[in-house]
Amino acid sequence: MNVYQSFTKGAPMRRSRYTPPSEIETHKLSDLLKIGDRSIASAQGSFLEALNDQEIYCAGNLGLLGKKSAAVIGSRNVSPEGVQRARQIARHLAAAGIVVTSGLAKGVDTAAHEGALANGGSTIAVIGTPLAKAYPAENSALQEEIYSQHLLISQFAPGARTFPSDFPKRNRVMAALSDASIIVEASDTSGTLHQAAECVRLGRWLFIMKSVAENPDLEWPAKFLRQERVAVLTSAEDVIERIK
Repeated sequence: MNVYQSFTKGAPMRRSRYTPPSEIETHKLSDLLKIGDRSIASAQGSFLEALNDQEIYCAGNLGLLGKKSAAVIGSRNVSPEGVQRARQIARHLAAAGIVVTSGLAKGVDTAAHEGALANGGSTIAVIGTPLAKAYPAENSALQEEIYSQHLLISQFAPGARTFPSDFPKRNRVMAALSDASIIVEASDTSGTLHQAAECVRLGRWLFIMKSVAENPDLEWPAKFLRQERVAVLTSAEDVIERIK
């Protein structure tokens, strides 16, 4: 029984003590993009140049960046239906050989990572803290599972202090290292929309779940659906057909 199975079987409380990775590599973002043969939209050369000298900290299997990847993202305060949707899309993507990327936050992120692992898939976590810190603490075992058998990434140096305002920076890196992002659930004021904007800016595919796109209480989906490479998600095949 692996770490993931041990803390999900019977849905026990996750332990909070975290053992950070003993081996951490540092790379420039441009080098990580080359692993997956990913590029930035031509108009965004200044974005890549600005990050060219910034070190990205990695623990785990960098080879996962060479595979097609979709980020599954959304609200921390997700509904039960949103949790199920996140797990389901992650399972389907994993079954198709797509690496599931997310941010290891509460809510949609956690459900996405768990869904991929439950189906024997691969996952990448791009976190908003240094690699030596697990946040939220209840995801300690999950974070250890990811850096031990998959890939954990942060742009924050060991010991660096981080603030809520840093999360949009994390979302930018996640969008750049993924071939597409899927929004499972997000309000009009959700921080998830930062990553949606980065997808448009970087020329990455952005998918909005049908339940979100058709929600009459939300204004943001209509604004994004006017953009190129933005589509309503009806099934995992929508993603797989466009990025494979």
